[in-house]
Amino acid sequence: MVAGPVAVTLWLVWWFVTWVDDLVRPIIPGAYRPETYLPVKIPGLGLIVAFVALTLLGFFTANLIGRKLVDFGESILSRMPIVRPIYRTAKQIFQTLFSKSESSFRKVGLVEFPSPGMWSLVFLTQSPTEEIAGRLPATEHVSAFMPCTPNPTTGFFFYVPKREVIELEITVEQAMTVIMSAGIVQPGSEPHTQTQLAALAQTARVAQAARKGEPTAVK
Repeated sequence: MVAGPVAVTLWLVWWFVTWVDDLVRPIIPGAYRPETYLPVKIPGLGLIVAFVALTLLGFFTANLIGRKLVDFGESILSRMPIVRPIYRTAKQIFQTLFSKSESSFRKVGLVEFPSPGMWSLVFLTQSPTEEIAGRLPATEHVSAFMPCTPNPTTGFFFYVPKREVIELEITVEQAMTVIMSAGIVQPGSEPHTQTQLAALAQTARVAQAARKGEPTAVK
């Protein structure tokens, strides 16, 4: 219980540092590499170079000249047939992940999926656009992303009626922990948290029974 989490953490840190080094080290001239003058290879140089480069890039694009150059580069990419859809999609994904607006993951909910009586955690974003909403049934819908376990970077995206979503009072980080651990780690172990979870489960049962038209016994 003590050594396991420490070992996993150290392994992940080492893997990330090594991965960045392998990407950045080839572009560093040999005369500037520490192993040129030292008998051992020092890890982390690529990570430092990448951090400094990204910081300088942020400072550069924050001024007027940098923004103009970025806009000019985007205009060139937008005219390239194959590169254009890839760049736009990647840009929208990064803007969504790092945005603090309503379009990012801000709420967690439960939907009855993949079959009646089975409930899945979903992340809610915003309502569909007018073009999409006009093609959906005449009720309010929300955008929902259901990540897979244990890899939350893949999953299912769908529009679901808002009345069929049960919003949860847990954070996105807590829901992500539940998904990645396959339910082994639950959001909190305090008595009041367990009471909240029990109330949410009862709400889900009531919602299921209401759709089936059956009475539900409250335990």
